[in-house]
Order: sequence, then structure tokens, then C-alpha cells
Amino acid sequence: MSKIQYRTLILIVAYNAERHISTVLKRIPEAIWNGESYDCEILVIDDFSCDETVQVCNDYCLNNNRKVTLLRTPSNQGYGGNQKIGYSYALKNGFDAVVLLHGDGQYAPELLPQMIKPLAEQKAEAVFGSRMKVKKDALKGGMPLYKFIANTLLTALQNTILASDFSEFHTGYRAYSVSALKRIPYLYNSDWFDFDTDIIIQLINQEIITIEIGIPTHYGDEICHVDNLRYGVAILRSCLQSRMQRYGIFYHRKFDYKALSATEEGVGDHSHYRNKSHFDSSHFFALSSVANGETIHDVGCGEGHIARALQARDCIVHGLDDCTPRDISVFASFTQMNLNKAADWKNIQIKNQCDAIFLLDIIEHLDHPEAFMEYIFQQIKGTDIRIIVTTPNIAFVVMRIMLMLGHFEYGNHGILDRTHKRLFTFSSLQRLMEQSGFIVESQAGIPAPFPLAFGDHAISYHLLTVNKWLIALSKGLFSFQIGMVLKPKVDFETVFLKTINSDAGRGL
Repeated sequence: MSKIQYRTLILIVAYNAERHISTVLKRIPEAIWNGESYDCEILVIDDFSCDETVQVCNDYCLNNNRKVTLLRTPSNQGYGGNQKIGYSYALKNGFDAVVLLHGDGQYAPELLPQMIKPLAEQKAEAVFGSRMKVKKDALKGGMPLYKFIANTLLTALQNTILASDFSEFHTGYRAYSVSALKRIPYLYNSDWFDFDTDIIIQLINQEIITIEIGIPTHYGDEICHVDNLRYGVAILRSCLQSRMQRYGIFYHRKFDYKALSATEEGVGDHSHYRNKSHFDSSHFFALSSVANGETIHDVGCGEGHIARALQARDCIVHGLDDCTPRDISVFASFTQMNLNKAADWKNIQIKNQCDAIFLLDIIEHLDHPEAFMEYIFQQIKGTDIRIIVTTPNIAFVVMRIMLMLGHFEYGNHGILDRTHKRLFTFSSLQRLMEQSGFIVESQAGIPAPFPLAFGDHAISYHLLTVNKWLIALSKGLFSFQIGMVLKPKVDFETVFLKTINSDAGRGL
């Protein structure tokens, strides 16, 4: 077999592994040591062990003429912290891939070539060695029954939350291409054992191709350092947080993949705005507020998700936004404009036949929403044109809890999207609209977008139902977004002129 110039780091994380480390090194295939198949380097990182792991490793290498890079952390970094050092070593030293191997012998070094092969052949960017591909083999291999049950249940629950299909989330036998590691913020992950779950979530979120290969199960006399209850709580919390972060219910930098600069934020990028017309949402609220065949001005139209739904109902849609959608065929006309430039407002040319204006998730992005709404009022006063407005509810219960816990962090999505400049409650939004010359004909609480956060399945729709019940109890507390339908009231100048020109008769 010819040697493939695919530089791979075999990362062995070790903590108090003096009884097993030499056996692990001995079991590494000769083809890995001599570079017959791949160009490999063996790196052992001792995580400040209290035993003789370092000495045993050194003795083995000297006695067997093996070349190993042996490092020792200055203090205990934890299982996740140790991996961070190894992956950063791979990035800084120009490796193509890195394989994680435990120093306690729980995973088979003999399978290292099979772990590397899919990466080298570019069939995947991450490979997991799964003990649960054939579940009965895990029990035959000595996995304790309670761990088998916990592994099965936790994996099923994580797959449901993350809309994934892994046979096992809890394997420590992993291989990653360096190109994949460069696209995930793994340095923000946990330093503890839930690091492995964090990195799976990041791979899923970044749509990095990951495959599983079956591996044998081995349980010997290795010492388990995992608090099982704490571990279960931690991994489920990370799964839920990652879904909640999509729409601003939570924020952590480990699930933030954009890292936009101040000049790039929100400019010409609507990729994170998704279609929400198929469930109770701001899109659904807007669509429910218009009749078939009406003419709509969609201000802040994005990629045209609403326009497509309206086109199917024989509506005419005129789009306005700061960047041109990829497909403008769904619009009767499209106008490019910057809503934060008052000079551009003149581009909002309201057609006589217009029935409604959509301002969906627009108000919160404006520098001066009062001035903007007053301008809109001047354009449509004296008409029956409706304004459909939606905006996040800063008084949403989760925001209140976060404040109570001392958290108020902006992210890429949701209520605390970092492009949001003005945030409202029901009362403050109503006051703004009334002071700008509008009558609030109706208002509604909009639930959180669970189908987008957790996946389009039954659990998400049950959560939507519960959220709607709670909104019925307290709109201000449980609404994720605010929806209002407005109409222009008769302006003061008209009332004044009609009054002074009226003749109600003269009293005696």
C-alpha cells in the first residue's frame, strides 16, 4: 500500500493512565508508527496526572525505540481542556487531521487506519467510532447495563432535540479534519466531559459531514472520572441551549459561528431569516391579516418568503429592502433602500391600490422609529391602508429570567439580535404607534418559533400549543413577539380645519 501524504495527529489524552498508557501505545498498528499508510505523529498530553503516566510513557518509548511527542499540562485542564490543547497543536503545526484516542485503553488503537481513511479520501470531515452501531455488541463487550440504557436514552433524546441521527453521542473515539476544526469555535466549549457533546452540536450546526464506523466495546479496570448525573444534565442543557440560541432565547459564543465585524453586521445578508409561514409565527400573523388578491408593500422583504406565500393567494407584492433578493420574480416591483436613511424614505411610493403595508421585524432595526412611522403616516393619512407590524417582545418571560440571573447578551438571532437597536413591550409599541398617528385595531401575542429552534416535528408543535395557552393567560409575559394591525386615524390638521369651518348654529 502506497503512503498517502495526509498528515494526521494521533492525540492521546491521558490522566492517571500509568497502568494503561504503554499498552495503548503497543497496540497502535505498525503502519501508523512507520508511516506506511499515512504520515502520522503520536502526541500524548498528560493532564497533570498524580501518578507516573509520564515516566511510564517515556520508558516505553525508550525501550521500544518509538518516537512520541510527550507534553504535560502545567495544571489539570480537564478532559475537554486537554482536547483543546491537542486540536490547537494540530492547527498550528499544519496537520490535515487529528484522531482522539484515550490513554486508558477503552478504545481500540488497532482501528486508527479505519478512522483516518474516510477523512483522507474526503468522504467525511469527521468520523466517530460508535459502540452502538449494533447495540447487542455493546452489551457483549461488557458495557454495564445501566450505562447501556443511559447511553441509548440520552442519544435518542439528543437526536430528537438536534434533529440528528447518530447511533451514539457518547463515544470518545473521534477523528476530525483540521478544515472542520477551523469552522467551529471549540475553544469556547466546556473543559469537562460535555466537551464531546458541544463539538457534536457544532458539527451539526455547521453541516459538517460526519460518519460513524462500528468499533468494539471494551470495559476493563480503567477508572471512570465522570459524574453521570452531572454529565447527563450538562449534555442535555447544551443541546437545548444550542436550539434556543437560534432565536435569541439563549446566547453562548460556542454556538456563534459568524463573528461578524461591525461593518458587516446585517448588511446585505438575510440568510438567517427563514420561512415561518407554516406555523403560528410573525409570518403567519401577517398572512392572516390580509385577504386574497390584495396589494401589499412588504418593507424589509428579505428573500421573499412572505411574497411567495402571498403570490399563491393572487396577491400583488411590492418589495423594499436594503439588498436585492436572489429571486425578485415573486415581486411586482422591488426597490432597494436603506430604512435608516431618511433621504431614502421617499422611495416608499404607496400605490393608490395598496391595501396593506408589512413592517415585519423592522421597527427594532431603526435608529429613529418615531420619525419613520410619522413619515409613513403622512403617506397614507386619509386612507384605509392597514399597517401590519411585528417586533420582538423584550418582556418575554425568558428575557426576564435572564435578567434576574444577570444575563443580557446579544447574539446573531432572536430578541437580542445584535442588529436590534430599539426593543419594545406591548405598551411601549402601542404608545409609539398612537403617538405617530395610528389606531391599533388589534394586537396579538406570537409564540416562540419552536419548529425552527428544535425541528419541524410533533414536540415543537406541542410546545407551540403550550406557549399559546400561556399567552392567553398573560400576553405581555409569554409572547415571544408582538403583532399589531394599525390604521391611520384622522390627522389633527383635518380635524382642526373641519372644526373651525363647521357651522353648528349660534346660541343665544
